[in-house]
Order: sequence, then C-alpha cells, then structure tokens
Amino acid sequence: MRQYYKTNGFELYEGSCLDVLKTLNENSVDLIFADPPYFLSNGGFTCKAGKMAPVNKGSWDESHGFDSDYKFTLAWLSACRRVLKDNGTIWISGTLHNIYQIGFALKKLQYEILNEVTWFKPNAPPNLSCRYFAHSHETLLWARKEKHAKHKFNYSVMKNWDVSKDRINHPGKQMRSVWSIPLTPKEEKIGSGHPTQKPIELLKRIISASSDEGDMVLDPFNGSGTTGVVSAMLGRNYMGIDKNTEFLEMTQERYNQLLNIKESPVPTLHL
Repeated sequence: MRQYYKTNGFELYEGSCLDVLKTLNENSVDLIFADPPYFLSNGGFTCKAGKMAPVNKGSWDESHGFDSDYKFTLAWLSACRRVLKDNGTIWISGTLHNIYQIGFALKKLQYEILNEVTWFKPNAPPNLSCRYFAHSHETLLWARKEKHAKHKFNYSVMKNWDVSKDRINHPGKQMRSVWSIPLTPKEEKIGSGHPTQKPIELLKRIISASSDEGDMVLDPFNGSGTTGVVSAMLGRNYMGIDKNTEFLEMTQERYNQLLNIKESPVPTLHL
C-alpha cells in the first residue's frame, strides 16, 4: 500500500482496503460509504445503449464462491468497524448478488441496522432474456456501530431536500426509504467512466444525512471517487482506498476539477 495523493482534507490510498484499514487509527472515522464488489461478473450479459453487452466489470468483481466471498465481506466490515467512531455509521450498496450476506455479516459483527433504502432507477435498462423482471433498483443498508449510540441524522435537511427529480419524496415531508434517482449521467463521467460509478445525487443524500461539515468520510472501495468529490463539495474530509491506479487517477482529476470550479466563474466540470 502507499499514499497515492494527499492535500487539504483529501487523501487517496493505493492498495487493498484490508491492508490500508489496519493502518488507520481506531475510532477515527465519522461516516463510511462502501460500494463493494457485487460478485456478479461471471459471464452474464446486460443491456448497454440498447445492445447486449457483457456484464463483467473486472476481475475485482468476480465471485470466488460463497464461502470465500463471505469471508472477504466479514473481513472488510470488521476492519471498518474498528476505525469507525462509536457514534459513526456505515452505508453499503448492493444487489441480490451480495446484499444478503452483507446484512448477515453486519448482524454477526453487532452493527445495528437503521434503514434499508431502495434506490429506484427510473431509467434502468431492460432485461434482455425476458425471463425475469427488469432489475431496476439497488439496496442500501445504513447501520451504526453501536446499538445504543446516538448516531448522526440530519432530519430537517432530509425533510426539506430538493427532490425535483424524485417523484416519490416531497419537500416538507419526511423523506421515505425509496429514492428515485436516475443512473449516473454521462456528464458526471470522465472518459468512459467507472463501470459502477454512482450518481452524485445518491452520495449527496447519504453524506448530507449522516455527517456534518468537518467530519471524516471513508470509502474503502473508492472507484471513480464520487464519495470523495461529494465530500469535498459538502465540506467534509475524505479518505479513499482503491487497488486500481487508473481509478485513483480518475478521482484526482475529478477533485482537481472541483477545485477549479471554485476558482473560475465559468468552469467545465465532470462530477
């Protein structure tokens, strides 16, 4: 592992999340967002731009069998628990391929699950086999480290959130646990982007709901860096971990563009 990039309140580490997490201070992180491997890159197909395309994201997303996958899930969640503050919380995204073993591991490690949020994708691609319902959502599990801790939840911020693109929730009413957010738009990507890049709106809700300015946010599977960019936008500190230098370079570029937009009145920004 090595420190890939560091500037004011923004750090990127190259290496396995298990190797990097064990070097971080105990009880030092306020909020974790994790978008771990879904273990679905095993020769299947999906629909991309109206055409059949391989679903394979990369070797990092391949399943090595239930026992091996679960062992890894238990290991990184345990490592995250060590660095999370007693009143800290963790958000984890997943699908049917991995979310149930994640939920089981959370309970085994004595996390307290607070919410199951459904991210509904109104523009999800169709199912080409016509043998299943079209997959149009992902599941987000939100859990706190300690069962009786007073976790952060910015209730009024969520209640009055600008949900102009979300026809399920309404400003002035309690935000519900179903969020209608389109897939990541092209303008938020650099080049071809990351195969599992999350939309800015999704991370803005999560980080705004569960942390305050100046808090430390950690993403053990940094990917394209959306968690980091949104953390910087919202005045949070950030640590991101990834084994892929291409993704870390992408994150650094997005972060530098964010700095440029703050200095320039007419910027071009890919978030």
